[in-house]
Amino acid sequence: MENWPEFRPTRLLSRLTARGIDFVVVGGFAAIAHGSARLTNDLDICFSTGPANLTALGGLLLDLGASLRGVADDVQFVSDARTLARIDLLTLTTSEGALDLLRAPAGAPRYDTLRRRADRVELGGLLVLVASLDDLIAMKRAAGRPVDLLDIESLEAIKRLRRG
Repeated sequence: MENWPEFRPTRLLSRLTARGIDFVVVGGFAAIAHGSARLTNDLDICFSTGPANLTALGGLLLDLGASLRGVADDVQFVSDARTLARIDLLTLTTSEGALDLLRAPAGAPRYDTLRRRADRVELGGLLVLVASLDDLIAMKRAAGRPVDLLDIESLEAIKRLRRG
């Protein structure tokens, strides 16, 4: 059986916020933050593409020993601002667990709108931005995988409960 790296999402979030990185949590972990019972083994974030943010994110990835996940060959990954500015999706393994970087997730609005509509949620003692239910549902709908369709059902139920 393959050894699975540990997944420490709170430590990943702490490292991101300590560096002042501008990001919004999306994906399965965002669903969990909204109250879904879903399980996940990675942290998905959408990030600002401002030059200073890309530089800070690249430096953190270097500190985390980030490497490409799911690539059979030993492909070198350069975590600099130039590389990060060109990617749409990057799946990484880090010392704190799996981290997926999405520049512009399908179904999501522009980053500034996603950020403005995000909910500020306390996770492990940290206040982080988590995609709003509506934006998260739109991203899940655009992804359309079976797990995403199940997430939509759960997120729609949470939305109904919140409306009372």
